[in-house]
Amino acid sequence: MRFLPTGEQRAFARSLDALLTAAGTPSVVRSWSAGHHAAGRALWSRLAEAGVFALAVPEAYEGVGPLPVELAVAFVELGRHAVPGPLVETVLAASLLADVPEQAERLLPRLASGTALATVGAPYALDGDAADVVLTIEDGKVWRSPGCRPGVRPSLDPARRLATPLPGGALLSPAVPPDALARARLATAAQALGVGLALLDKTVAYVKQRVQFGVPVGSFQAVRHRLADAKIALEFARPVLFGAALTMTSADVAAAKAAACEAAYATARTALQLHGAIGYTAEHDLSLWLTKARALRTAWGTPTECRAAVLSGVRPPA
Repeated sequence: MRFLPTGEQRAFARSLDALLTAAGTPSVVRSWSAGHHAAGRALWSRLAEAGVFALAVPEAYEGVGPLPVELAVAFVELGRHAVPGPLVETVLAASLLADVPEQAERLLPRLASGTALATVGAPYALDGDAADVVLTIEDGKVWRSPGCRPGVRPSLDPARRLATPLPGGALLSPAVPPDALARARLATAAQALGVGLALLDKTVAYVKQRVQFGVPVGSFQAVRHRLADAKIALEFARPVLFGAALTMTSADVAAAKAAACEAAYATARTALQLHGAIGYTAEHDLSLWLTKARALRTAWGTPTECRAAVLSGVRPPA
């Protein structure tokens, strides 16, 4: 399969890159991590105006989707700029609500317009303290929770604030729609790919500037080999991701998540090592991407779970 984005898709990616570059996302991420959501909500509204969340909402509810390929294009840029918030969870919530007409009519237009944030607890809800809509998945059933308990749980990524949904609420569906998890995994994979690409770019720029023994450390063969390995892993994950966006089969999406998240995690390890001591400091902006790469690796399917899904989708020859 040969996948090339259309001119319109490339223009969409460039417009999001420009928007997020101008927004100065590192400061937004740090504010969000501290529990201050104003800057993050403002950025969320701008992304909604650009059409990001409408990609996950059906046309019947004031969206333009579901458009998996365009969604993947968008989430690569969101990951590249480390945008905080329940991004994947809003995509998942849109999938879960679409099969519940009475809830969909009221909530999906708000998700598409960015006036509401949604999260999904399984069992903990990402950014439940900031979400307007809280859904939970328990024993394979989908519930609408009345909210989350006060306070947040510590997370590896400070920008991924975990909350505990309140018990009770209304039953929305006796079963999770089969395509809902696939969309969450696809969005997570795309976000992870963007995180990995950003880490690679930042590391390449750094090793060109850092000098040791009178020469840039980027000229050392060992350093170049580490960066080449990271580049190859990310570039191999890219067609797997967009191929999965075209087919949207559970096995293909699981393969994309495993490939993209493992590539991003490997790139994060390389970035941490090649940045030296400053890479270990929370004050350095690199940490915003390092912690996200690790957290996304297990979000909505660990590598082991995704590989098992790939194997279960393989059919023996007739």
